[in-house]
Amino acid sequence: MDSYFRAFDIETGRELWKYHLPAGGQSTPMTYRAGRNQRQFVVICAGGHGGLGTPHGDYVIAFALPAFPSPGS
Repeated sequence: MDSYFRAFDIETGRELWKYHLPAGGQSTPMTYRAGRNQRQFVVICAGGHGGLGTPHGDYVIAFALPAFPSPGS
């Protein structure tokens, strides 16, 4: 409801990171791996929601998680 997209530590519940979206992010994020090293990405659509009073927009935002060396390299 505050237009922030957050990441939490699964063990402690501590907030690790947050990003202020340009519009409301009332959507389900998606994650995928791509490239030679199978780097992980997280994507969220931010379009807002009139009934919830969040800012409107038309965005698809992707975040790249830190890259790690591939096994055996």
